[in-house]
Amino acid sequence: MPRFALPTLTLAVAVSLTACAGSTKIASAVGPSSAPTRETAVAQTSAPAAITAGQALNALRKGVPTARLTGTVTAADDPNHLLGRPGQYTSKVTFSDSRIAASDTEGLDQGDVERGGAVEVFTSADDAARRMTYIQSVTKSMPAFAEYDYRHDTVRVRISRFLTPSQAEAYKKAADPLG
Repeated sequence: MPRFALPTLTLAVAVSLTACAGSTKIASAVGPSSAPTRETAVAQTSAPAAITAGQALNALRKGVPTARLTGTVTAADDPNHLLGRPGQYTSKVTFSDSRIAASDTEGLDQGDVERGGAVEVFTSADDAARRMTYIQSVTKSMPAFAEYDYRHDTVRVRISRFLTPSQAEAYKKAADPLG
């Protein structure tokens, strides 16, 4: 069995630990070092928490007080089966808008976009853009499903077709600070 000098063994252990730690750095045990510790490396590489769909809706309500939360979508009850799936939204809420006539939404589910809208939040702006392009391509050929769509970085705001263009524009304006 070969004998290793203590500094060589310590260096080998430090290299092994660093390799196993992935993107997190672990300081070497060989004397003083300016390398970050595991705790400081994690703090430096952690991204700030992303906004949730609920937080985005609260921000929208400051500019459009007629919006009211109707539901928070979960992976178990998502009618589209997209929540949390790769490339899809990470959070979603639905809302109603009191300016939409009850007669326009009779028979619709509580979470339907036609009642007011929905906010979807994605991990990346590209994912949000892809979803927006898809929805617009589907609804373009079916006016009964048309809606207003606004994207602000990773946040997508879907607005009911029953609102006037100027009413929908108020949502866009309220969402501008989001991204």
